[in-house]
Order: sequence, then structure tokens, then C-alpha cells
Amino acid sequence: MLTDAKVRAAKPRSKTYKLSDTNRLFLMVTPSGGKLWRWNYDYDGRHKSMAFGAWPIVSLADARTKRDEAYTALCEGHDPAIVKKLRIEANLESSRQTFERVARDWHENARSQWAPIHAQDVIRSLERDVFPTIGSLPIAQLIPPLILSVLREVESRGAIETAKRIRQRISAVFVYAIAKGIAQSDPAEKLGAVLKPLRKGRQPAITDLVPLRRMILVAEEDYARPITRLALRLLALTAVRPSELRGARWDEFEDLNGKEPVWRIPASRMKGNIERKEEVDGDHLVPMTTQAIAVLKGLWPLTGNGPLLFPSNRHLHRPMSENALGYLLNRAGYHGHHVPHGFRAAFSTIMNEWAEREGKDHDRKVIDLMLAHVPKERVEGAYNRAAYMPRRRELAEIWATMLSKGLPDPIDLIDRPSKVTGVRFRCRFAPRVDGEFRFPVRR
Repeated sequence: MLTDAKVRAAKPRSKTYKLSDTNRLFLMVTPSGGKLWRWNYDYDGRHKSMAFGAWPIVSLADARTKRDEAYTALCEGHDPAIVKKLRIEANLESSRQTFERVARDWHENARSQWAPIHAQDVIRSLERDVFPTIGSLPIAQLIPPLILSVLREVESRGAIETAKRIRQRISAVFVYAIAKGIAQSDPAEKLGAVLKPLRKGRQPAITDLVPLRRMILVAEEDYARPITRLALRLLALTAVRPSELRGARWDEFEDLNGKEPVWRIPASRMKGNIERKEEVDGDHLVPMTTQAIAVLKGLWPLTGNGPLLFPSNRHLHRPMSENALGYLLNRAGYHGHHVPHGFRAAFSTIMNEWAEREGKDHDRKVIDLMLAHVPKERVEGAYNRAAYMPRRRELAEIWATMLSKGLPDPIDLIDRPSKVTGVRFRCRFAPRVDGEFRFPVRR
């Protein structure tokens, strides 16, 4: 029977020799000094041998454990060498069955039951929020803390509803893997109880500047018509109501080549009752910043030959869908956290905080005026909607400069894919020549 001391003391000889242990385990010492563990056994009338590794990587105690495991398999009628080979193969196959591989297989199998847009949204969310972190890991080895870390990352950007949907999709992948015999359990099943609850109340909005810019970046990188991307950017820069943006007409813009460009939104298109819509001098004036003009330059070759800035894709005389911008934000992962109308809350919060630190007297009133908020104490017919235009223009430039930091030039948004398949948008309009407002055609 061997001991650790005997194994260490074994010296190489001119020929290979054996040192026997119990139950047919032995150490084979080679002329080069190698010490290899071997075990002899008989299976189905044939004499066979198994290798257990080399000393000192495999100690005497380890070799005896391997022998006992093999002997147990032999007593159950299995060939220990075959059992070992199958175990190795199973481990290799398990490592090949990564989460991303199984998830894509699940998606391909399930997509026939979904609408195409939903199928695209599902795989897009996994590619954006899940695969970069756990996609390369074997699905059978994933545990709840790993899955939770993925969901917490989504929650950290405020996308609470998205985190809940992603948990459901991860869980569905595991159910599929269990049915295929690839996984044994679903580590995402119980995680819904520890995710953050949805916020209820007013329309959700991101009101911190850095996360707001990050959201715009993420949304603009998603697939969409370039008109939709440019609409989102102009909405963020001007903080008008989404309905006012959707119905924007080229003839509402004045002095675009001059020093004081402005967007005159007719009173008839503003929010309010019939009296408000028929109010004399009730147009809402939006000073156009250099960043907003850049959006119009990118948009001009696309829709400049029609009356509307943002026409429907199917009916050019109608505005774009009221859901287009909301769907873009949802696809980007901000469902339940920011809506198109939320840019007004963001502008109000960020600019009022700025005004407290660096602003002038009455800046709060100016900001309200820029949002077309009418003070309760106003006298009917005496409210000057064109007041403070120089200061409004200054504040608009400050807002646009802060918001646009790190964002790509609007012209760069045109050539981004409009679909997951990589199809790019083609210009449907020729440029319109109207006075001095001429923008180069982007081909």
C-alpha cells in the first residue's frame, strides 16, 4: 500500500516500473521521471485500464477518490472509461450551450407566434441589455445573483418597466432550456419580487441632464425613420408639446436665414379651449437655436418639398403617428420612465435649477412663458405672449448647448438604419427653394 512519502521517494529507473496501491490502483514511474496514476479493471470479460492523471497534480488521495468513483460505476454495470468520456462530452456541450445561443434558438422558435415588430423588440432588448453581460456564459451555470445584476443595470438607468419585461424574457429562455434538457432550473423565476415597483402618477420624465442626454443617444441609435429621430431631437431642443411638433409646418418658421429665427406656432394649434385657439396675437413663439436650425437642415432634403416637417410615412399630407416617438423611446428601453411629453418637464426642472444658480430676475416667469404656460393671475386679453423674447432666446441657447453636449450632428442621424435588417431610409422629396432658405440635398 502506498503512502505519500513512498510516492515522493520514487526515483526513475532505466525502465518503467509500477508501485501498487490497493484495489488495483498503481503509480507508473517512467524513465524520464514522470509519475502517472493508473487503474486496472475487468469489464465484460476484457482487461482494461484507466488513466487518472499525473502526480503531484493528482495526489494519492485524489487518485484513490477517482478509483472509488470508477469502481462504483463498474459495480453498477457501466464501463468507467465510457462514463468518463460521456461526462467530458457533456461538460463540453454544456459550455457550448451559452445563454445567447439558447436565447436565439428560443427566439427563432417563438417568433412565428408574434407580430414582426414585437419579435424585433424582443431580440433587440436581449442584444442590448442581456447578451453583453451573460450571453457568453453557459446557461446551465447561471445563478439568480448573475441574472439580478443584469436587471439592476437596466433599473439603474430608470427603465423599471423594461427590467420587468427582460426578466420575463430571460425566464422564458430558461423554460425553453429546461424543456430541451439544457438547464435544470429557472434562476429568473423569483426575481420579480425584488425588482423596483413601477412609479405611478404623472407622466414619467427624466429630469437630470446627464441621463437625459444618454437616453437621447440610446434612442437615436435605435432603428427608426430618420424623420422620427430628427423629430425626437427637435422636441428635446424646443420643449414644445408633442402634438405641436407633429403638426409643424414649414411655413410656420420665420427668418431662418436671419439673426432672430423663430417658430410661430399658431394659436389654433395650441392646447386650450376654443377661446384660447381664437385668441388674437395668441401664437406661441419659439426662438430657434443654432442646434434646432441644424435639425431643420437635416430634415429639409427629406420633407422640404411638402407642407409638413414630419409627415406620415404612408400619407404625406398627414402628420406622423402620435405614437411614433413613444414607440422609439420604448424600443430604446425607456418605457415607463420617459415619454415624449417628458421633455417639457425636463426643460422646466433643469432650467429652473440653473436659473436658481446662475439666472436673472424673472427667469422663472420666462421659462414658464417658453413652455406656453399662462399665469393664473393674467387679465384676459392682456397677456403678452411675445414678451421677453431676447431673454427667451438666450435661455433657449443655454438649454440647447447643455442638452446637445456629446450628441451627434443631426445630419448624421439620417443614414442610420431604419430597420433591424439594415435597410436605410431613402429621401422621398426633392429640396424646396423658398426665398433664401436653401439647404443642400443629402444623398
